[in-house]
Amino acid sequence: MDHVQTGITGLDEMLFGGFLPQTANLVEGAPGTGKTTIGMQFIYNGIVEFNEPGLIITFEEFPQQYYHDASEFGWDFEQLEKDGKLKVIMTSPEVSRLDVESVGGMIETSVSRMGARRVLVDSITHFERLTQDPVELRSLEYSFINGLKREGLTSLLTRESPTLLGEASHDDSNVAFVVDSYTLLRYVEIESTIYRALLVLKMRGSDHAKDIRQFEITEHGVEVRSKFEGREGIMSGNPRRMVDSFVEAFVKR
Repeated sequence: MDHVQTGITGLDEMLFGGFLPQTANLVEGAPGTGKTTIGMQFIYNGIVEFNEPGLIITFEEFPQQYYHDASEFGWDFEQLEKDGKLKVIMTSPEVSRLDVESVGGMIETSVSRMGARRVLVDSITHFERLTQDPVELRSLEYSFINGLKREGLTSLLTRESPTLLGEASHDDSNVAFVVDSYTLLRYVEIESTIYRALLVLKMRGSDHAKDIRQFEITEHGVEVRSKFEGREGIMSGNPRRMVDSFVEAFVKR
C-alpha cells in the first residue's frame, strides 16, 4: 500500500514511508512542542509536493493566525486558499461532529470542490468538553474520525498533553486507541539544556521506527534528526547515560 508522505525531514523515515492512506494519525505533546507546526507542514507539503489539497479544521485559532504562523516558515497559506488548494475552517467540536455525519456538510462540500486528500484537526482535545463520560467521549471521537475517513481523508489530529517533562499523567481519554498511529512529542532536559524528542508509539497496519529521536523547529519547519545515542529514560523525563553492563554489575557495587 502506498504511503502518504508527510514531506518532513526524518519523519517519513521513522514512519517507513509515511502514514497509510485514509487513516487517523495522532500527534500529542505539551504546548510549544511543535504539534501544530507538524500539522501545518503535513498540509503544506501535501499541496506543494504531492498535489494533494488540504483542510485545516480548528477549534480555537482564527484563519489569520495560521496565515501568520505559516508565513514564518515561508508557507503562503493565504495564497493557497485563494488558489482553492487549502481551506481553513474555524468551527466547534459540536458542529464539526454533526457536519461529518450529515450529507452535504461543509467538510463534504469542501472535499468535493477541492479534491481534498488531507486534513489537520487542531486539536482533538476540545472534544473532551462535550462529555464527562469516557465511554461516550470515545464514541464521539470514533464517530468523528470515521467521518473523516469516509470522505477519503488522511488526517493528522493534534492533542494537548499537560505534561511538560516526563511521563504523561493518567487521564481518561481513549483517543489513542481510536487512531491508527500515535506520535508523542516531549521536552527533554539533558545537562541543563532542553531538547525536543519524538517517538512513534504505534502504527496500525505498518511497521515503524521504535527509537526516540531529537527534532528541531527550524526556519523551514520541523526537522527530525538523529536518535538519542547512549541515553535511556528519555521519555520518562529522567534521561541517564547508558553504561556498560559489566561496569553496572561489578564496578559500582
